Amino acid sequence: MKREEDFKTVITLNDAISAQMVAGMLKENGIPAAVFGADSTAMLNGVGNIDVKVNASDYDAAMELINTPVEDTEEEEGPEEEEEEA
Repeated sequence: MKREEDFKTVITLNDAISAQMVAGMLKENGIPAAVFGADSTAMLNGVGNIDVKVNASDYDAAMELINTPVEDTEEEEGPEEEEEEA
């Protein structure tokens, strides 16, 4: 069984949806992540601290991923072509 010190908090948020999105992004990139505190926050009408935690060994990779800016997809695809009027 893992002890609390085996996990590290990578981000603390105040809503469960955002926390789940961050955890999902980490998981999609091969980093196991879990959300802590969402249940107690729901009992307090959605107000509270929700932690996204990872294994201590994955902390540096998770922080790098979280702190990487999201690239603008329009730049990658190029500008959209405007439709010509008939």
